[in-house]
Amino acid sequence: MSVLGMVLPALMPAVADGLKGLFQRFFRGEKPVTAAEQIELMRAETEKLRAIASLDRPSENISPWVSNLRASFRYIAAGLIITGTLLFTLIYFWMSHESPEGKALPAALGVLELFLELSASVFSFMFGDRVYLRLKAGGHR
Repeated sequence: MSVLGMVLPALMPAVADGLKGLFQRFFRGEKPVTAAEQIELMRAETEKLRAIASLDRPSENISPWVSNLRASFRYIAAGLIITGTLLFTLIYFWMSHESPEGKALPAALGVLELFLELSASVFSFMFGDRVYLRLKAGGHR
């Protein structure tokens, strides 16, 4: 597993925020000057967030368990990936201990590397944004 494969997902929030700042600086134009302009901008941003939230809202007649499963699917998948990685790591070390040459199968090493890369992405998904926001805020939250 390459270090780059673990570092890149963790740095993506910082890179995305930096690019967003650059694009805003070059393409946004003038910022609101008066309080009325600022209030109007805040209303427009609130309406935009409402529209985005309405796109993600399930239909009215959906079963509660389906809605709950839909909302938690990312975390269920993340838990399965982490559990699978831990189990396959144990199996890999057991296989390498039990083999006559003391080595596991090369295919098993490839699968272990895949699981480790998936786990790095899950870690970035679960903690990357939070860590970056804490660093950006100067550690005070």
